[in-house]
Amino acid sequence: MSEALLSALTEALAELVTAVETADDAVLDPDTAVKWLESTAHPLRGLPAADRRRLDGLFRDAALRQPAGAWRDELLKVSRGFGLTEDVHPARLDALAARLESFVTLVRGADPATPVPSCPGWTLADLVRHHGTTHRWIEHLVRTRATERVWSRDVPLDLPDDPAAYPDWLAESAAASLRTLRAADPDAPMWSHGADPHVRFFPRRLLFEAVVHLADAELALGRAPGPVDPDTAADGIEEFLENLPYFSWVAERVAQLDRDGASIRLAATDSGAAWTLTLGGGGFDWQRRADGPVTASVEGTAGDLLLLVHGRYGADDPRFTHHGDRAVLDAWRAATAL
Repeated sequence: MSEALLSALTEALAELVTAVETADDAVLDPDTAVKWLESTAHPLRGLPAADRRRLDGLFRDAALRQPAGAWRDELLKVSRGFGLTEDVHPARLDALAARLESFVTLVRGADPATPVPSCPGWTLADLVRHHGTTHRWIEHLVRTRATERVWSRDVPLDLPDDPAAYPDWLAESAAASLRTLRAADPDAPMWSHGADPHVRFFPRRLLFEAVVHLADAELALGRAPGPVDPDTAADGIEEFLENLPYFSWVAERVAQLDRDGASIRLAATDSGAAWTLTLGGGGFDWQRRADGPVTASVEGTAGDLLLLVHGRYGADDPRFTHHGDRAVLDAWRAATAL
């Protein structure tokens, strides 16, 4: 089945399920609705974990293509109703905790003045401070269920005077954010700086902060970044693509590319997953699909592609294979640099 057909069927199912769940009792008999939903949920819950995550992503994609509002909020509940996301929230937090432990262990005792080549102008002290600040900020946002932006500069940091103490401060900051996130309802609405205005946005965001910044620390200390599970990396690529339009400076640069109709494919050699991006209309659209012609393509493992889109690897790195108009890929990467 093609990716386009799978996406269309998923979107149709999400719309149908939401219509059934929100129908007035006078329009649809409640017992019939419950029976239909339960019979539909049974085979979906029996899918392997990787397939459940894949289907969850497709349902989320379908919801996020809708304008913000009550209908989109209802569509975002479909995955949970079918039991597709019941293990995603704790699993992400467990993965986040593991990455943070690796990061703290790696940087503890390292020279804080060590340059970080993947973050030009930064030292390890800057990287650790940034990482800890993000955890302090998000812990505050989730604990208070912020309904509007709160700037990180307005959140108490309790930063030590000695940069050598930053790793332990990061560990304490991360432990606090993990406690708050584990206690929170992932479906609780709140402000976020991305596409999903719910608590569940933040474990996902922090996980990929941790993945990318662990790679930064590894590169700074002369190590090759460790592997990233292909499913996790795929989720990270999609998280990046979903949230890019919400960064105003990135949206402005993408709008100025003047390459309407150009397309780029990111193809993962280890899992077969692929993402096709199409520029136009002052922005871009994307689909998880591997078929059809494109203007440019780049191939590599999903983990390497994740670090590519985050600017941690250059497109000329021998990890990648290119086809088509390289200038389009280079322009896209320059416009989407965070």
